[in-house]
Amino acid sequence: MLRPEPALDHNSSTMSGTCVPHHDWFNALLTFGLCCGLVISYLPQHFRIIHAKSSEGFSPVFLLLGTTSAASGMFNMITLQAQIVKCCRVVSFGSCVEMTAGIVQVGLQWVCFSIVFVLYMIYYPPHLKYVDLDVDESGEPHLRHVKEPIKSEEWRLSIVVTWIAIAHLAFVSLTTLYLLATTTPSPTNSLPPNISAWATFLGVSSALLATIQYAPQLLHTYRMKLVGALSIPMMLIQTPGGLLMVTSIVLRPGTNWTSWITFAVAAVLQGCLLVMCIMWKFRQDRLGIDDFGNPIEDSDISQTPFGSAVQQSAETYHDNEAVPGLVTTSSENPVAVRVALARALESATEADMRAGGVVPAREADVAGAGEETPLLARRGTSASGKDGEGRGWSAWFGR
Repeated sequence: MLRPEPALDHNSSTMSGTCVPHHDWFNALLTFGLCCGLVISYLPQHFRIIHAKSSEGFSPVFLLLGTTSAASGMFNMITLQAQIVKCCRVVSFGSCVEMTAGIVQVGLQWVCFSIVFVLYMIYYPPHLKYVDLDVDESGEPHLRHVKEPIKSEEWRLSIVVTWIAIAHLAFVSLTTLYLLATTTPSPTNSLPPNISAWATFLGVSSALLATIQYAPQLLHTYRMKLVGALSIPMMLIQTPGGLLMVTSIVLRPGTNWTSWITFAVAAVLQGCLLVMCIMWKFRQDRLGIDDFGNPIEDSDISQTPFGSAVQQSAETYHDNEAVPGLVTTSSENPVAVRVALARALESATEADMRAGGVVPAREADVAGAGEETPLLARRGTSASGKDGEGRGWSAWFGR
């Protein structure tokens, strides 16, 4: 903390008269604890991406909003405390760190989140970067089809948002430096109008971006129905931390709802994402797949209704044999794809059974023929009955 005082010698070029540090050990320890907690909360996410060697599951728009929000908040703090930063030239190192702790805190937030963005681009799954496009190549003497790899839609979007984040960082940093370098400080220690307006713009934009940043990630995770590279331990740390921050702001005198609403919305949305990931985690365990949708080799699938059929399909086709009727890329394992499709069919069938659309197949004595009933029989009518068919289709589209 800094308590500005009038200079004793107005002709002196030093700042020793205006930079008097005010020590507040409680705030210093609180800020230090928040900084340590911030770094610790992001470490599980960084480790998860590096360990899995995949960033699948992240929404590039979510990363863009988070990075630009953190950058705006950081330069907002730098703009407001520029005069305090100048005092570091005449005070001790410890006093300088204490006075600029706010900048350090928001700077760590930007650094930690930006590392997630960088790891996302580095470990973006190679098999999702390109898709094969059939191209008719007209040549002599006949026409032939050629598969040409092109960038996938999400990979192109990731590249675009990366350049947007870089351009935003360059814009806010250069504008902040220009205003601070060309604006004459006020003799009353108040912010000049242009500095105040720029700081307000950065603060409001940071708050708005932070409020909506989790919306695209919630939509992306809901569509994937997989946890992906998202770190549940990170969210378990940050969600209660956000709620505690909101509580501490509410209890402080002189604050109103505008002071804590941004943190509250972000904490609630992150909590929703945490609950969704936990739900998908249980679903993955039930289907015998990992966080990226790949079959778990040592999972016990024989206990499921279609377990024996899945195992038989996996044993029938070896790794070097193609699966009839299944088109895969060179980076995909046909056996693994077939097992995953069988488990997806199992999940869909179980959902229909719970909705009352279909029932498990049962053996029945058929006059004149020693055969079993169809695999899926409608409940309450024959296999071709309209009522049962209607319920089955409505249950299918209602999931």
